[in-house]
Amino acid sequence: MTHTVSVTVNGVRHTHDVAPRMLLIHFLRDLVGATGPHTGCETSVCGSCTVLLDGMAVKSCALFAVQADGREVTTVEGLATNGKLHPIQEAFWNEHAVQCGFCTPGMLMSVKQLLDRNPNPTESDIRHGIEGNLCRCTGYQHIVNAVKSAAALQGATR
Repeated sequence: MTHTVSVTVNGVRHTHDVAPRMLLIHFLRDLVGATGPHTGCETSVCGSCTVLLDGMAVKSCALFAVQADGREVTTVEGLATNGKLHPIQEAFWNEHAVQCGFCTPGMLMSVKQLLDRNPNPTESDIRHGIEGNLCRCTGYQHIVNAVKSAAALQGATR
């Protein structure tokens, strides 16, 4: 048995017949071709699969594709506009907040939600906002610095 699922991903509508137990991460990567969200732990612990679902950061390995039917998903591919990096992406680059890069897509999407909700977060707010995303490389300080920088960059563009 399959269900027809229609999801807007990064502004483009995608409709596919899927098994009821297909995870959103597999819908995005395998059917839509959005390979930015990474398949990490598949237990919702690492956060590398984080996307925005109607503007809210969610772990796409913990949701079924049918739960996203009729909704809007933004992946890391949807952050840049016309080939120009989003201020968050730019800040991660400038602040050396990327090492191996595996956690980066999920981290960027969590930070996007954080800054949408709180454009001027404290260091404590930032650490709380990214706590669902594991990074084994950076020790987090460069990421915290990048979020502070992104907040300043976005403030300058508002």
